[in-house]
Amino acid sequence: MVSIQNFTEGLAAIPEREFTHENVLEFLRTNRVECSTLEPYTYFSAEHYTRNLIFRSPLFELLAICWESGQKSAIHNHRDQSCWMAMAYGKVQVHNFKLISKDPASHFCELRSSSRFLIETDSPQEVDPEEPIHQVLNLASFGTRAVTLHVYSKPYDTCEVYDLKAKRFDDVKLFNTTEYGVLKTSAKLEKVRL
Repeated sequence: MVSIQNFTEGLAAIPEREFTHENVLEFLRTNRVECSTLEPYTYFSAEHYTRNLIFRSPLFELLAICWESGQKSAIHNHRDQSCWMAMAYGKVQVHNFKLISKDPASHFCELRSSSRFLIETDSPQEVDPEEPIHQVLNLASFGTRAVTLHVYSKPYDTCEVYDLKAKRFDDVKLFNTTEYGVLKTSAKLEKVRL
């Protein structure tokens, strides 16, 4: 177990040429974060999961995402950037989708469900670069809050969000609930100690 500070410093020490799918995933497997050190970043909202920026450099950003039981992300992509996820607390399911067709001019898209897997504290994962459209779910059946740690390389500020039923996608600007432990919203939040 390592502190979030040591975890962040360890990631930042990986040279850019070695910041590969395999190396970052191995780092996540061998450096599990002590939950108590995440306290500056563990804000929960009954309305929506929260995004809490821990670190950002030109090479990568690290976020703690806090999920109430039953919350889920929209179906989205990461702008062709790499993404790794580790569990600090609880577990989540990742649901992947295959892009069947897309028309940027009309924002039409067609997706098909492809695979699902769990991320638990002992099984960090990466978003499949060949099939990057996915949804993250903290299923109500799990019966607990969850905190995921996301490493994005390189950082990005927008993503495509997909509406499966309407067969549409739109560009969405991303918003952080906190940055470096400082609140960026006036929304009603609960600060939680894990």
